[in-house]
Amino acid sequence: MDSTSTINDEIAIDIPPILRVYKSGRVENLIGEEFLPPSLDQATNVESKDVVISEEHNISARLFIPKTNHPPIQKLPVFVYFHGGGFCIETPFSPCYHNYLNSVTSLANVIGVSVHYRRAPEYPVPIAHEDSWLALKWVASHVGGNGSDEWLNQYADFEKVFLGGDSAGANISHYLGIRVGKENLDGVKLEGSVYIHPYFWGVDLIGSESNMAEFVKKIHNLWRFSCPTTTGSDDPLINPANDPDLGKLGCKRLLVCVAGKDILRDRGLYYKELLEKSGWGDVVEVVEIEDEGHIFHLFKPSCENAMALLNQVVSFIKKA
Repeated sequence: MDSTSTINDEIAIDIPPILRVYKSGRVENLIGEEFLPPSLDQATNVESKDVVISEEHNISARLFIPKTNHPPIQKLPVFVYFHGGGFCIETPFSPCYHNYLNSVTSLANVIGVSVHYRRAPEYPVPIAHEDSWLALKWVASHVGGNGSDEWLNQYADFEKVFLGGDSAGANISHYLGIRVGKENLDGVKLEGSVYIHPYFWGVDLIGSESNMAEFVKKIHNLWRFSCPTTTGSDDPLINPANDPDLGKLGCKRLLVCVAGKDILRDRGLYYKELLEKSGWGDVVEVVEIEDEGHIFHLFKPSCENAMALLNQVVSFIKKA
């Protein structure tokens, strides 16, 4: 075996079950690479298509619309969603995310916009956050009916826009909510945000985290891996307690979903406390599904608890 082959095969960084990085620089994503094409889903009667947001930055999205309301009698709320995966893996085109957006789009009667942002390590954080902001501004560019996508031009109700995401995607939704509060998006009213098992962290352990030493180390390491320029786990991007702008969150309502067996559970609960202390002053709902782990609803979407969580999200959106 020559030296080149040896370098290609030697592992520099191993983060199971997410990815491996080899000494050659090659990145091997271990999960989340399966591609499901857009379609007219027979089960939900939701139609989907892929759109390019920025060719320069390789940002795109998968759009979803209820076919039964196409064209709709009235305009539809917009649900802008950001997938999880530690900022490193998964896409809107993964079967689990495609199917989840089909379900929410159908049951909540919304237009779904599932954003494909660039991922670490090739594109380290905060590139995912900046890409997502560009995607949200792209959505807002349709307010006057002159944007590049006809579904959004014709059918979107920009008075009822929601952000959503799971894990790292919930972190991105939090970031965007604050940025909307600081900068505004003309013509867009951010009605609410949905955080499912949000990826927040910190140096000082809280709640049950001290009993999970092995996982604590992995989370610290994953964050440093995805964001090499970070100051650490108290960086405001990962620890909202250190963000002086937390009280500027730009949505009217917030749904935080946590899972009883998720190491990130207590961070989600703590986020509610932080918001209440920040002076934000709007409505925070917290839903906990006991006896379940992190993003369980994507792994077993038809189970009773996953359906209960889906119904909570749908109910939250339909209150608008």
